[in-house]
Amino acid sequence: MKNMDFTNPEFTNVSITRGVTLLQPSRGLLQTIRAAFTPDSLERLYQSYLRRRKQQNMLMLMTFAALFNSFVVVMCAVVYAKHKRAMVVVAVVGLAADLVFHELYRRQKLPESAVWRGAVPYVLWLMVTVHVLCYTGLNFQHVSQASDSVGWQAFFSFSAFLTLPLNLAALLLLSGLSCGIHVLLLGLTVAQRFEDNAQGPMLVRQLAANVMLYLCAASVGVMSYYMSDRKYRTAFLEAHQSLEVKLTLEEQSAQQEELLLSILPKHIADEMLQGLKNQANENQVQQQQEQQPQQFNTMYMYRHEHVSILFADIVGFTQLSSSCSAQELVKLLNELFARFDKLAEVSSRRWRRPGDVTDDVTSLSSSHNVLCSTLCSFHCCVSYVREKTKTEVDMRVGVHTGTVLGGVLGQKRWQFDVWSTDVTVANKMESGGIPGRVHISQSTKECLHGEFKLEPGNGGERCEYLLEKGIKTYLVLVPENKPATLCQGVIWMNGSHSVGVPNDLAGNAYYQLRFSSPACLLFPNPQRCRLVGEQVINMRLQRELLERETQQILKNRLHPVSLRFVDGKLEARYSSEKEKRSGAAFCCCAIVLLFITAVEVFIDPLLVANYVSLAIGEVLLLILTVCSLAAIFPRFFSKKLVSFSLWIDRTRWARNAWAMAAIFVLTMAVIAVMLSCVPPHLRLINGTSDVALDALGECAENPKHYSFMAVMSLMAAAMLVQVSHLIKLSLMLLVVTATGAVNIHSWRGIYDLYDFMHFASYRASMVPSKYLMTTMTIVMMISLYLFGRHLERQSRELFLWKVGVHDQKEKVLEMRRWNEALVTNMLPEHVAKHFLGTKKRDEELYSQSYEEVGVMFASIPNFSDFYTEESINNGGIECLRILNEIISDFDSLLDRDEFRNITKIKTIGSTYMAASGLTPKSSSNGHGGRHKEQTLLEHWQHLADLADFALAMIVTLNSLNKQSFNNFMLRIGLNKGAVLAGVIGARKPHYDIWGNTVNVASRMESTGVMGNIQVVEDCFDILKFYGFRFVRRGPILVKGKGELLTYFMKGKEKNTGDVHPQTTLPHQAVHVF
Repeated sequence: MKNMDFTNPEFTNVSITRGVTLLQPSRGLLQTIRAAFTPDSLERLYQSYLRRRKQQNMLMLMTFAALFNSFVVVMCAVVYAKHKRAMVVVAVVGLAADLVFHELYRRQKLPESAVWRGAVPYVLWLMVTVHVLCYTGLNFQHVSQASDSVGWQAFFSFSAFLTLPLNLAALLLLSGLSCGIHVLLLGLTVAQRFEDNAQGPMLVRQLAANVMLYLCAASVGVMSYYMSDRKYRTAFLEAHQSLEVKLTLEEQSAQQEELLLSILPKHIADEMLQGLKNQANENQVQQQQEQQPQQFNTMYMYRHEHVSILFADIVGFTQLSSSCSAQELVKLLNELFARFDKLAEVSSRRWRRPGDVTDDVTSLSSSHNVLCSTLCSFHCCVSYVREKTKTEVDMRVGVHTGTVLGGVLGQKRWQFDVWSTDVTVANKMESGGIPGRVHISQSTKECLHGEFKLEPGNGGERCEYLLEKGIKTYLVLVPENKPATLCQGVIWMNGSHSVGVPNDLAGNAYYQLRFSSPACLLFPNPQRCRLVGEQVINMRLQRELLERETQQILKNRLHPVSLRFVDGKLEARYSSEKEKRSGAAFCCCAIVLLFITAVEVFIDPLLVANYVSLAIGEVLLLILTVCSLAAIFPRFFSKKLVSFSLWIDRTRWARNAWAMAAIFVLTMAVIAVMLSCVPPHLRLINGTSDVALDALGECAENPKHYSFMAVMSLMAAAMLVQVSHLIKLSLMLLVVTATGAVNIHSWRGIYDLYDFMHFASYRASMVPSKYLMTTMTIVMMISLYLFGRHLERQSRELFLWKVGVHDQKEKVLEMRRWNEALVTNMLPEHVAKHFLGTKKRDEELYSQSYEEVGVMFASIPNFSDFYTEESINNGGIECLRILNEIISDFDSLLDRDEFRNITKIKTIGSTYMAASGLTPKSSSNGHGGRHKEQTLLEHWQHLADLADFALAMIVTLNSLNKQSFNNFMLRIGLNKGAVLAGVIGARKPHYDIWGNTVNVASRMESTGVMGNIQVVEDCFDILKFYGFRFVRRGPILVKGKGELLTYFMKGKEKNTGDVHPQTTLPHQAVHVF
């Protein structure tokens, strides 16, 4: 058994979607027809759907029955006689029953029990069968012939396959039963009138011809059942697909919202998402109109007052990260920050985790109890994690209350950040605090309203900034009885901190994307999970189908007469739709011609025209059929024929011409045989009024059968797909007009003689057979036209559903595009694939070890002098707008091909952090291997790219300075070595790196000189081979590292062929040690 994508509605073996399977063996017609959905619950749901969809079809069968009884009443009333009274009464009663049953069924007034719903198709079949048998027995009781009501029996046999919501076996059984009863009734009644056995062979041939007509109707009916079943199953699958799309859309929407709101406040997230879409539209318009892009990048920044800012730093984190593996470190940080995340559920909002630091911003407008709980709970969480992880973890916490500017800067690695002088004070409160204690300012104390006992903090003794600003500080005394619930909570949002925060801090968070069904969370057993999931999907699917059926989707969208869509574009799409069952419809024409020929052989085996019309007609019809099937089975035909077949299917006028040709060939084959039948001559016997036939032709003995052949042609016309109901009407008019013309004009003598010979004593009270047959074909044409019109409305309705599914798919794809853009804007691509590619459990944390990575910190030290919160700068927002332009320009450099190996980590205030070599191939924990055969230059090319990026940043900033009349300068530090990378936290995605390499790179920046790029000796030893020029600075004292020999990178040689061959840094006065 082969699995195939369920989006392809035409199945050859198996189609599976979320445990839903459609089996369709390709061997044998009956096996194919018996194809059913698995599991059985879905098949039952489909059968329920099919009954509802065919409800209107059954109404059409009731309409057919009413038209038949009307035909009987009219034919009896035109030439009324006393012996027709019983027939008229039965027909009127039948007509009334048809109309009452039609209205009760249409208004859904019938009993709604399952037994009654299942019995309705059989009751309707019984009513129609009784109508036909009553017409046969009562209307022709005195002059029974083997052709009595044969056309009606064949017509209703075919109609049952079209309209009754029964399986094929039941339809074949009912059709065989009704046709068998009809043949038996005719055989017995006609045989009783024979005076001798000479007429026996003719009766047998006539009954055999009747059987051929019934078999033709049943064969075409089986094909119609197959086509209808495939159409409804396709529609059912499309409904299932629509549900899948909706579920996917819901998942994608929830995923996107969770991802965004884990990092950004909702109002910012909504504005940024809309900004992304607007920017895409503006870029498209600019490309079309060749307009200049907007001058400034979009910035999302808002002012917040009465806000408490909390900084918490892990004491001894550098030593801890150096003494444990990547997995252990990620697990530890995840455990710690998960507890922190759960604290801020009420109203506090975590802006960022810079490595071993957590920043919280709490709005005091809601309740000061939030801040109180946070202060106490931080100590609780640290104790909990220290006990669980068996590590000496401690934290230094600082809190300050004031005003912040909150928003997002840059175009890549979005993160919510806060800026203001008060944020800087909060940061200094942490750095001037004491491990294991909460250090708060005077403004925060005033917000606590005496909830905690405090003691003097003396922060000025540990932090020069606090002493300079004269900020009075306090230490919180933690209550002995800590509420147990303080360490329990859920969700926060991500962010960062302000200008001037130390750069040796690298942040992280963890985000888990969930795709699992809720049922699988309740039922871990896979089989139980699957069964529950199927039930949930089936319930949703049933509700979806019911919603569809109650929608008036076609209202005001179709022309009332032509049924064409009012929307021209929609009509063009509908016209170009490929119908894969069109080949089966043309096959019906060839099958009908075969059965018509068989009927003619039984009626008049010596008529040569039968065989000529069969040969010519079958050849032409086979050509038409092959041309139609070539597009369905392209492997078996030449490319030119396949292209021609596709052109026919996609071109409306060619498709209509093909259908007209098929019906024209079929009709002309019947008409040619009819015209080849020569009317017999009359002669008198012994001078009496008796007459006898001279050279009687057998076709003239059974003229009605040729009208029945026309009925078969009408059925073939009704089977055509992808053809307008008006085209079908014109084709059926062709059949009826041609047959009626022959009956009334060319065969008037044959019919007159037939009536004279068989109905001599009742001619005055009977409608002439030529008019009766012509009227019969007209009524059947009207019935089939009404059904064709109804079928086209259904087809257009299904098409609109299909369009709806397509539109939902486009929405899903668009959602995925925006979702991927957001994910990759916050996580590196390979990290995003790790979380988006497969289903993850909460404990599956992402962590990687890298042995050879380049790390860069680039700050703008003099931006803090530029930043002011005066009203002329809109409270500092206009200053941040300049910073946004700088960071955005730096981000745009990463789009260049030469910097593809560089990953932006984050921005910390006015500091830009990036790294190189963070690719799966370069990881050292089993997720890829480095090629040992690489040369040294190839080995460290990513570090050279990072150095080029640093030079390009300086050039970019100088260019922006000229445009904005500013004098910003970069201070850059580079280092290379091993790092730990990962994504941690309870719910928040934030990729970051840790390790001694990161700390040294940060110290290279903080101890550097503005306008220079400072590197350690290890970097100098590598980068000098790439043509970079250096000036030896000498040993410098680095906190926690002792003395390190450093160099200033001054540019790059011209002959290196690099993209920045002329980059040279301005001369700086430096101290050489």
